[in-house]
Amino acid sequence: MSDSDDLREVFRRLNRAGELPEQDALSEILTAAQGALDTEDPVIRPRDAAGRPGGLLLLRPGIPTVVVPDLHARTGYMTALTDLPIGGVPLLDRLLAGEAQVVCVGDGFHSEARGAERWREAWNEYRGGFRKHSAMDEEMAEGLSLMAMVMILKAAVPGHFHFLKGNHENVANSDDGGNRPFGKYAWEGQMVRDWFLAFLGEDLLDSWADFEGSLPLLAVGDRFLISHAEPRRFYGRSEVIEYRNDDELIFGFTWTGNGEAEEGSVDEMLASYLGADEEGALYFGGHRPVRGTYSLRASGRYVQIHNPDAYVVAVLESGRAPDPERDIYLMEYREAAG
Repeated sequence: MSDSDDLREVFRRLNRAGELPEQDALSEILTAAQGALDTEDPVIRPRDAAGRPGGLLLLRPGIPTVVVPDLHARTGYMTALTDLPIGGVPLLDRLLAGEAQVVCVGDGFHSEARGAERWREAWNEYRGGFRKHSAMDEEMAEGLSLMAMVMILKAAVPGHFHFLKGNHENVANSDDGGNRPFGKYAWEGQMVRDWFLAFLGEDLLDSWADFEGSLPLLAVGDRFLISHAEPRRFYGRSEVIEYRNDDELIFGFTWTGNGEAEEGSVDEMLASYLGADEEGALYFGGHRPVRGTYSLRASGRYVQIHNPDAYVVAVLESGRAPDPERDIYLMEYREAAG
């Protein structure tokens, strides 16, 4: 069996199991992914003053880039993604051969509206001290399985699979480091944190938070930029590289809502990072939901592609300016079965 066959079988098992991954297996996967982040090629992730991979991700030229919006515990998204044909070849095979790259904009946990009723049930479980926790276990099984897929790919092809930090990458539900406590359909952030502590332990929680804090914020490609949210203001190269101690910058790349960015921030980012290649360039992100496949902001230069009810991807070919109508489309659903 080939490496791609092995990985597909692992992903299909994670997608259909509906069970919590084993703690030891999760710890091993997390350790491997953290190792990949800590040893990123400095050509791809320039080092900060302390010698650590910075917040800037310089994508490889000459190969297609697949942009994946907010995942929100949708394991079927990842199985559909690995089977996505790129030039007639499944994306997973292209990744393993070094012939494509993927950038996920973040937000691995929290099923949000899709799991609204389950969150209400889990809230009652939480109020009861998790004496019963089947609804919360089901929610966490999806989120942990999805993130296991992300981490497995990061460890398998570290230079070709990337996951940016989103506002939901805050497993500790902290209010520092550019993070904000999260709650929408229940008290999701605190519920996830307390579930982690109760059933996986503080050590794994802390290691998971370290992983989230090691994720990059901004990807620079061939005539495009990518971050989780629209940049709140212009952020220069050195600022992004030195992101670890800049709470405002992290917040600005992960929490900026529609209408909250400074006017001209997208144009200035594109001009600064792409220079002569700025003409026709676009900035891609997620964070706020859209209908259909995409929505345009910032005078048509910022492209949001997060549809919570569909599997949307943007496939950006090297050497040509992106075109939302041509490059963004829906993948087939791969729902968990049995």
